[in-house]
Amino acid sequence: MNAEAKQDSTSLVDKHGRRVDYVRLSVTDRCDFRCVYCMSEEMTFLPRNQVLSLEEIFRVAKSFTELGVDKIRLTGGEPLVRKNVMSLVEKIGALPGLKELLLTTNGSQLEKLATPLRDAGVNRINISLDSLDADSFHKMTRTGKLDKVQRGIEAAVAAGFDAIRLNTVILRGRNEHEILDLLEYAMGLGINIAYIEEMPLGDVSDHERLDTMVTNEEVRDIISERYSLDPIDMTTAGPSRYYRIDSHATKVGFISPISHNFCETCNRVRVTVEGRLLLCLGNEHSMDLRKVLRDNPGNDDVLKTHIIEAMDLKPLQHNFYDKDQPQLVRFMNMTGG
Repeated sequence: MNAEAKQDSTSLVDKHGRRVDYVRLSVTDRCDFRCVYCMSEEMTFLPRNQVLSLEEIFRVAKSFTELGVDKIRLTGGEPLVRKNVMSLVEKIGALPGLKELLLTTNGSQLEKLATPLRDAGVNRINISLDSLDADSFHKMTRTGKLDKVQRGIEAAVAAGFDAIRLNTVILRGRNEHEILDLLEYAMGLGINIAYIEEMPLGDVSDHERLDTMVTNEEVRDIISERYSLDPIDMTTAGPSRYYRIDSHATKVGFISPISHNFCETCNRVRVTVEGRLLLCLGNEHSMDLRKVLRDNPGNDDVLKTHIIEAMDLKPLQHNFYDKDQPQLVRFMNMTGG
């Protein structure tokens, strides 16, 4: 990392004293699935001119690393459906100062792209998987094919990533009976799994979220009936609280934004594919980086100045289900997974 970057490396500190060293970059709002907790069945996607180009996304990634960010996660939508996305992955993977390049995916493209992603510098990968029953999987994703995703997971294991984690959202009345099955599937592959509480982003129209959300305490209780769970001090890029299962290699994570928020240790921000720098997943505090990028072509100093200034917009905590606060209307595919 150059001298200027080292000088700026402590600049991304919010007014609550939290240092931001992790950015989640959305490369598309489009997806080949329509998961019931993420999207409405009929979606309207952004016009092309409102979407950041791959070159603009790279400028954002480069600027963040020059400000001390050392972890970048590529998200979507489904990031791997974006045309020429591998060229972006390769350029970001080569950035000086970047310790980890991460990816969240639905797994549909991994059968062909797992090895190229590893070769391009992706260290760790999260793969969404909510059911091991083909019919249930298709109903939850509306379009997905379980066998294709499982082949992708197997390809990722073979590619030799530093770590692979399954991301599972448990919905009451849908897949709560599969909690142990999904855990044991991960154990069989020697990979990790995280259970994520459903978050109220967008009107999914498919169900009432307060009726379907299963808390992670409930999930943990079900797992504990069969396995002992011992908390461990495992540091990752995100907010998971991890547990060891007996002496097994698989670690179980719980991401609990509703029942046990993790705002006090938040070290991350998001950039949507339309260039909004979101300072909090559960609030609308943001800055329009697309305008900065397009008003100042080639001038990343101006971009970095705006990123630094945006840190003061980061709120203390989110307001999920706070009846006195406006609720979010943007979907998760628009937010960046």
